[in-house]
Amino acid sequence: MTIEAKAFKYGDDINTDYIISGKYKFKSNDMEAMAVHAMEDLDSEYYNKMKPNGGFLVAGTNFGMGSSREQAPLVLIYSNTQAILAKSFARIFYRNAINTGLPVVECDTDLIDEGDELALDLTGGVLRNATKGIDIEIKPLPDVMAQLLADGGLVQHFKKHGGFNL
Repeated sequence: MTIEAKAFKYGDDINTDYIISGKYKFKSNDMEAMAVHAMEDLDSEYYNKMKPNGGFLVAGTNFGMGSSREQAPLVLIYSNTQAILAKSFARIFYRNAINTGLPVVECDTDLIDEGDELALDLTGGVLRNATKGIDIEIKPLPDVMAQLLADGGLVQHFKKHGGFNL
């Protein structure tokens, strides 16, 4: 599975309230409506950047810190975020992302700049920065998580296999 998209770069310690503000996540369960507000406290144009062609959300350390609400990865999926590339993730966010079907990859994001064209091969374990002509080493996903992503997340995996069969 290879994903090709442009990089949209942000910083360290992006918490779930930056991903989707509490003023929205407690008022609705409509992910399409909430996706319009994804990342708006950091970048008011995030949704407009992502929605047409998709893109990679690139961050530094500790991405997704804060609450354990699953709305954060879901609004990113609904905003057309193809994957998140970060140096490190908050563990609960990481698992919620995998469970909802959003690829999350740990790598050295210092090698990626805003607007770089990237190709992520989750199966082959390679992130290619086409703009710079370099390959970036990524931390491979455990097989169980790769299978959940391939199936579209935990719920889709259960529907496909009739249970947690890996």
